[in-house]
Amino acid sequence: MIKMSYSLLEKQLKEIADLQYASAVLNWDQETYMPIKSNASRSRQIATLATLAHQKACSSELKNSIDAALQEDLNEEQKANVLIALKDYNKAVLLPKDFVNRLSMQTSKTYHSWVAARKQNEVSIFLPDLSEMIALKKEQASFFEAVHPYDALLDEYEPGATVAQLDPLFSSLKQQLTPLLQAIQNANTVDNQVLHQFYDKQQQWDFSIDVLQHIGYDFEAGRQDYAEHPFTTSFSAQDVRITTRVDEHDFSNLLWSSIHEAGHALYEQGIRDDMYGMPIGSACSLSIHESQSRIWENNIGRGKLFWKYWYPKLQQQVNGFKTTSLEQFYAAINKVVPSLIRTEADELTYHFHVMIRYEIEKGLIDGSIQVKDIKQIWNDYYQNYLGIHAQDDRDGVLQDIHWSHGSFGYFPTYSLGSLYAAQFYTFAKQAIPDLERNLELGHTKEFLKWLRTSIHTFGRRYTSDELCKLVTGTSLDTKYFFDYANKKYKEIYKF
Repeated sequence: MIKMSYSLLEKQLKEIADLQYASAVLNWDQETYMPIKSNASRSRQIATLATLAHQKACSSELKNSIDAALQEDLNEEQKANVLIALKDYNKAVLLPKDFVNRLSMQTSKTYHSWVAARKQNEVSIFLPDLSEMIALKKEQASFFEAVHPYDALLDEYEPGATVAQLDPLFSSLKQQLTPLLQAIQNANTVDNQVLHQFYDKQQQWDFSIDVLQHIGYDFEAGRQDYAEHPFTTSFSAQDVRITTRVDEHDFSNLLWSSIHEAGHALYEQGIRDDMYGMPIGSACSLSIHESQSRIWENNIGRGKLFWKYWYPKLQQQVNGFKTTSLEQFYAAINKVVPSLIRTEADELTYHFHVMIRYEIEKGLIDGSIQVKDIKQIWNDYYQNYLGIHAQDDRDGVLQDIHWSHGSFGYFPTYSLGSLYAAQFYTFAKQAIPDLERNLELGHTKEFLKWLRTSIHTFGRRYTSDELCKLVTGTSLDTKYFFDYANKKYKEIYKF
């Protein structure tokens, strides 16, 4: 039976995706190779595409196709696509066209002021545009019904997430992390100076390419470049690009950023290409996306078994590791110590970086924190949570790209992603009895296949909670993360 309305809906949704991905290409270029004088024209181009996509996303023609498709005899996947499309439409119609255009224009403007502020190491350059962005995000939140205005922004990245749910989660994380960190501080000292020698930029780059190819990142459907802040962008399952950054005196800066972003990219490359433009052809949520980056970065990429295979290759390819044993290297890459930079933090103190941003974002959106005070508040939080203080703006309040993009509500998904990653990894080991032996031999294909069939292939068919239950039989539970963390760090720190 020909489903005419569903076919029309599919055509319309793919046209919206075409516009959104075309805009994403321009964004990728903006953050990698675009000449600085192109700022104004590029902002207009991106805003025009965003406005056109929004017009189509909330058009009466799209709604008519959704309503008609719901009356057709659809299979389960088609029904899921239509119902999610209806949910997306109901959200899209709440945002005025003029607002979408203004937000897009301001996003480009704010991004470039953030880049300029980082170059000059001066947050005051960024504050006027950040103030405009926050005003727009408050306006965005006002279009939706929410108990807390921040809830409306959270929903954009983690559907259903609320302040009421996240406050107790972060409180629980803090309570459980504190004694573990205290035990580590009282234990044997780990030396990570081996990571802070001189390491040639090209050697680091070449080694990262080898690792990414080996774990399954398809360079015929993607590429790696340098950017001010590492990110992943997707234009289809056949074109997923990642970026990284390098520091010749910090080996950890490039490699684990590359592995992290490759985790995102592997997810995007594993989404069904035949569902391009359809809800099932996009990722479940940002927390599930982050689970894929964190599972590769930490559970695999900072694991001893992974390095039993890769460390001899590292010693051959990158000068500087010849006299360091595997045990010393493994301890060094997992050293737990308070640090200023979120993307370089160990997997335990990392959660405090997320909590700090979460608290500041909530305050900026509900008005309890003023933009002019964020540098001081940022430093106060770092002193209170981690006992350290940023000496400059670049390594402090200017380190993340997210606020320049207007991505308020994104940060909590990093912690959620780490928790999901530990839970998924636990069940992957049950599903693949030889997983740890495979990792020791450098074999990751079976693990990637498990991720593909258990998580990637479903796209947005399920919510984060539904997917977690499908994969593990239960909702998200912090016990899996702490079981993993306690076992790992007790071995490293011998307590």
